Amino acid sequence: MSCWLWKETLALAEDYMDFCIGIQRTPPSENAKAMRQLAKEMELQYQPRFHSLAQSFINGCGPDPSAGLKTVMTELVGDGKLNWGRVVSLFTFMGVVVNELYSRGETREQCRRLAETLADYLGGEKQGWLVENEGWEGFTKFSHYAREVNKESSVKTALFAAAGVGIAGLTFLLVR
Repeated sequence: MSCWLWKETLALAEDYMDFCIGIQRTPPSENAKAMRQLAKEMELQYQPRFHSLAQSFINGCGPDPSAGLKTVMTELVGDGKLNWGRVVSLFTFMGVVVNELYSRGETREQCRRLAETLADYLGGEKQGWLVENEGWEGFTKFSHYAREVNKESSVKTALFAAAGVGIAGLTFLLVR
């Protein structure tokens, strides 16, 4: 595993987690800023679905939400079709789950395990895909391109459509 890529993914996941639970600070990188923007936008667009999925997940994951998240991520990308839309949907889902757990009294450190699980998966198991797609700099380039073309551009629509596939997969996984 590439240690730097895992660390960068963890920093991004922790920043997004903190952002979701209300810790106010400047994003530590352009990558974090881009993730905050796209993931929050996705959450707002699909808010009822994400919140319903988070409730189902929390109620069904047992005492270890990290193991449940690992299962969801593995199954969601089991078809081998990882893309930036699915990555954003994973961050969005983690953020909604973390926010709910935090509001139920979990500590930041307990919630951090979910960020670590996301980093293990994307920065570890899927590091080859991340490297092929220029890592988090590639994500930031993609997000800038999507915003430059137009806020309602076909690129952004495609991103959210790809995420929609991810959200539909989450629904299937959590309802069965």
